[in-house]
Amino acid sequence: MIALGLEGSANKLGIGLIRHDMTTTPPTVTILSNVRHTYHPPPGEGFLPKDTALHHRSHILELIKNAMTEANITPKDISVICFTKGPGMGGPLTSVATVARTLALMWNKELVGVNHCVGHIEMGRQITGAENPIVLYVSGGNTQVISYAEKRYRIFGEALDIAIGNCIDRFARVLNLPNDPAPGYNVEQLAKKGTKLIDLPYTVKGMDVSFSGVLSYIETNAPALLASGEYTEADLCFSLQETVFAMLVETTERAMAHVGSREVLIVGGVGCNMRLQEMMGEMASQRDGKVFATDERFCIDNGIMIAQAGMLAYQTGYTTPLEKTWCTQRFRTDEVFVAWRD
Repeated sequence: MIALGLEGSANKLGIGLIRHDMTTTPPTVTILSNVRHTYHPPPGEGFLPKDTALHHRSHILELIKNAMTEANITPKDISVICFTKGPGMGGPLTSVATVARTLALMWNKELVGVNHCVGHIEMGRQITGAENPIVLYVSGGNTQVISYAEKRYRIFGEALDIAIGNCIDRFARVLNLPNDPAPGYNVEQLAKKGTKLIDLPYTVKGMDVSFSGVLSYIETNAPALLASGEYTEADLCFSLQETVFAMLVETTERAMAHVGSREVLIVGGVGCNMRLQEMMGEMASQRDGKVFATDERFCIDNGIMIAQAGMLAYQTGYTTPLEKTWCTQRFRTDEVFVAWRD
């Protein structure tokens, strides 16, 4: 069985093709193609829904053709078409969903709408082999600490305001850092050169975190701190990362203690950050635990994660009728019934 996955909830447009060999138990999974094209706004600017949607509409057909050529398959080889139903930005989501519907009608294929976060989790589990980890989902639009129980991915804690990726990206705009390859990546590289830790607001409320305060503080004070000559841009990036990542490590450790887990799986675009992985690894090692993470091929939004999660749901008999293939910007992780897990 082969699934085509289409992802376009933010500025990454991803197309993936994955094969599940049902003759083995469990099925042997093979990644046939995983291609991506990213919309980069000018430095100092974020990506607007209308511009991002235009980018996706302009590149999606070419990307699908490239993926199918790389996988050496034709439409008749595809069993199901999977697309991101939400959460995400409305314009980009609907642009990609429209293509998914059109292909399903043209090729007479079933459709499966996929929760973006569940896609991240299932791809992370597949790639790393993590069995039943605490999941830290960190991206531009979401920050959640998650654990699986009774057919649901339960949210133990989350950001009360803006996501951690949004916090870091917005600070990158303050420093006018490039958006290529990603603002968060450029903050990470600058942070490696930082040597002075600035005391910043640290807001953890039980299992939840808040990033708007630390962002407002560093946005407001950055010009004066830099003008003083005492601190560099690298010091600011270093201080921001150390503070917000410490908040995530604290809440993740609390979830591990609560459920008795020794595994942490980091997913989402911010999960590529090596400093976050290092800090989480230090905490996990103190608990005789282990951290699982993937590289940028699977951490950053991609089509293969949508294909993987969609295929797992499809194998349980789940499909999305055409009249229910609408998209939603509000689609919580714990709304999904995870029928494919024990």
